[in-house]
Amino acid sequence: MEIRSVKGSDYYVISPPLINEWWGGRNMSDKLPKLFFDHFTQTSFVAEKDGKLVGFLIGFLSQTHSNEAYIHFVGVHPEYRKHNIGKHLYNKFFTAVKQNNRSVVRCVTSPVNKVSIAFHTKMGFEIEEGDRIVDGLSINTDYDGEDQDRVLFVKNLD
Repeated sequence: MEIRSVKGSDYYVISPPLINEWWGGRNMSDKLPKLFFDHFTQTSFVAEKDGKLVGFLIGFLSQTHSNEAYIHFVGVHPEYRKHNIGKHLYNKFFTAVKQNNRSVVRCVTSPVNKVSIAFHTKMGFEIEEGDRIVDGLSINTDYDGEDQDRVLFVKNLD
């Protein structure tokens, strides 16, 4: 497997065709506009196996918080899940973050995405305190708009 930085042309491979397919037909492509592929190439990566795109991570360095970075969107081809591709992508991002003298990584997910919550916990992320507990999980109500609750994660790389 090879991990490389994203290029602008990767957008046309990933969004919308792969994103919507990998998420079981859900329309997710509007959450990942092309600007991410043009402006965050040093902190966003794709994983390829035998020339086939099997995963991607879109992240960036915070412009507001000088010690922080943010993972915006991650996807792994359904047939390649459980092959540590996500872990390798995250570790590549962590390396880029450290090279830029940052030590805090943040990301969010939906409370219904139990696979994502388990993955982030396994990767050493902590769940940040929200304003409500649902099924033992701290969530932030309406974080991304009305009825768009989210689980917030933070990981210190120090």
